[in-house]
Amino acid sequence: MTPATFAAIAGGEARKLMSYRADFWISTLVAFMVRMAVAWFLWDAIFASTGRTEIAGFSREGMVLYYVLVLLIGKVVSGEERQVSIAQDIYEGRLSRYLLFPGGYFSFKYAEHLGQLVPVLAQLVLFGSWAALVFDLESLGSVSAGSVARAAVAVAVGNLLAFLIAFLTESVAFWADNVWSLNVLLRFVAHLLGGEMLPLELFPAWARLGLDLLPFRFLFHFPAMTLVGRIDAQSWVSGLAIALGWCLVLTLVARVVWRRGTLVYTGVGI
Repeated sequence: MTPATFAAIAGGEARKLMSYRADFWISTLVAFMVRMAVAWFLWDAIFASTGRTEIAGFSREGMVLYYVLVLLIGKVVSGEERQVSIAQDIYEGRLSRYLLFPGGYFSFKYAEHLGQLVPVLAQLVLFGSWAALVFDLESLGSVSAGSVARAAVAVAVGNLLAFLIAFLTESVAFWADNVWSLNVLLRFVAHLLGGEMLPLELFPAWARLGLDLLPFRFLFHFPAMTLVGRIDAQSWVSGLAIALGWCLVLTLVARVVWRRGTLVYTGVGI
C-alpha cells in the first residue's frame, strides 16, 4: 500500500467520524465532564475520609489531573474504542473484497485506526488546554520539552500496541460466533491493569512487578507518567523496549492467526 493510499484511507475515516459534528462534540463533552465529576467527588471523599493529603504520591488535585491525562491520552492511544471491525467483516462476508485489494488488510485497517485519531487530537488540544488552566500541573509532576517528546513516542508505540491487541481479539471471529464479550472483558482488563481506572502506584509492590512487564500499562499509565516527568530517561528507554518487544510478539502471533483464520474463512457471512 502506497503512502498516498494509506493517507486517503485515514482521511476518509476521519471525515466519517466528523459527519455529525454536533453529536460528536456534545457526546464527547458530556462523557468527559461526567467522568471528571465522578473522579473528583470520589477522590475528594476518599481524601476527606482518610484525612490524608497524599495517597501513593498523589495529592487530591494531582489524582484528578492524573485521570484527565489518562483519559485524554487513552483516547489517542485507542481512538474512539471502535474496534477495528474485523469480526464484522468476517461475519458479514465483507472480508472477501479486502482480500482482493492490492494493499494488505492489516495496513488498511491500521489506516482506518489512525484516521479515528484526527478528531481525537482536536479533543486532546481542547480539553488539555482546559486542564492546564484549571489544574496546577506541578501537582502531578514537571512537564518539559523533553518529557513531551518522550511521551509522544510512548503514545505512538501505545497506539500500535492497542491496535495489535484489538486485531488479535477480533480475529477470534474466524472460529467464534461472537467476540463482543471477549472485547468487553479485554477492555476492562486493559483499563484496570493499564492504570486507567486506578494509578498503578496504588497496587501492592508484588503486583507492580508483574504489571510492569504486561503490555497494558503502555496504553495509559506509561505515556501519562512520561509526560509529567515521573519516568526518567533510563526508565523510559527500558519501558519502551518492553513495549516494542510486545509489539513484535503480537505482530508475529497476528500473522499466524491471520494465516490460519483465512484458511477456514468461507466468505459466506452470517
